[in-house]
Amino acid sequence: MRPSFYPRFVNGPFGDPGLFIPFLFERRAFFMDLGDISSISPRDLLKVTHVFITHTHMDHFVGIDKLIRIFLGRDKKLFTYGPRGFLKNIEGKLAGYSWNLTKEYKTNFTLQATEVCEQKVITKTFICKKGFIPERKDPVTDPFNGILLKEPGLVVHTKILDHIIPCLGFSFTERFHVNIIKNSLEDLGLKAGPWVRIFKQALFNNAPPDSEINILLKNNEKKIFLLKDLTGKIAHITRGQKITYVSDVICSEPNVKKIVELAKDSDQLFIEAAFLEKDKDIAKKKYHLTARQAGCIANMACVKQFSVFHFSPRYRGMEHLLYEEAQGAYAKGDVI
Repeated sequence: MRPSFYPRFVNGPFGDPGLFIPFLFERRAFFMDLGDISSISPRDLLKVTHVFITHTHMDHFVGIDKLIRIFLGRDKKLFTYGPRGFLKNIEGKLAGYSWNLTKEYKTNFTLQATEVCEQKVITKTFICKKGFIPERKDPVTDPFNGILLKEPGLVVHTKILDHIIPCLGFSFTERFHVNIIKNSLEDLGLKAGPWVRIFKQALFNNAPPDSEINILLKNNEKKIFLLKDLTGKIAHITRGQKITYVSDVICSEPNVKKIVELAKDSDQLFIEAAFLEKDKDIAKKKYHLTARQAGCIANMACVKQFSVFHFSPRYRGMEHLLYEEAQGAYAKGDVI
């Protein structure tokens, strides 16, 4: 199965947290956390539509300035999500700059921020041409049901975790996976392009079998195909991918239970492992996981594979010990 998403860390294990998730065949991407994002090209940054922030410590949030800077002067809409206090943090970022010239812009960048609380989610919209003053005085409030984003093809769940302050964990699940069969494309003389996204969306939306799809051929001519004529020939439909991201949490019973529920049966789990087990007292004091604890959680959640990150700088040159400890606990089937 060829993945629809190719998540990758923005920095190395000692750098600021940030997971970049580009979509295959689409000019679209998600971010989980926004630390230092200077390694990501402007071209890739402009693909970003949604940003999910675990908490607003500087190493997880400082990149929002660069992202806003890239989006200024463009007709873009950016959706952002964070824990309790997030709206105040966003407003503080925006209030730190002067916006007297933005009313003259021909384009209109909009930033929508959603704060996740225990019982509700609160959303405000900030418009560039209005100097990023919230669109309405009273924010939009909805009940919190654990779902941040729901589209025909995917859903993003969250859990509120404990890092002294509230900290969010995120799980990104594809409804089902549409695997395009490359050989079949070639046999039919078809050329991969934006139509692939349209084709997939038609499947996710349960479009009628006689729906028409305008496709670019290899000779650069266009031809109309019916959805029913393509589905069985160029696509293999399987279980969707599930990606889970967790950073900056203490190893407490409530946290472990929530993380295991969130990450259950994930294809990929990205989980912090700041300290070695021999330093578990320091990890507890700083509200972080050890590498062994991360490996145990990965095993308890029955994930297919996992990656650890966010290492304490005290282990520079010894990062192999963190990887080995985490993988060892996972391979042995250890639990907390």
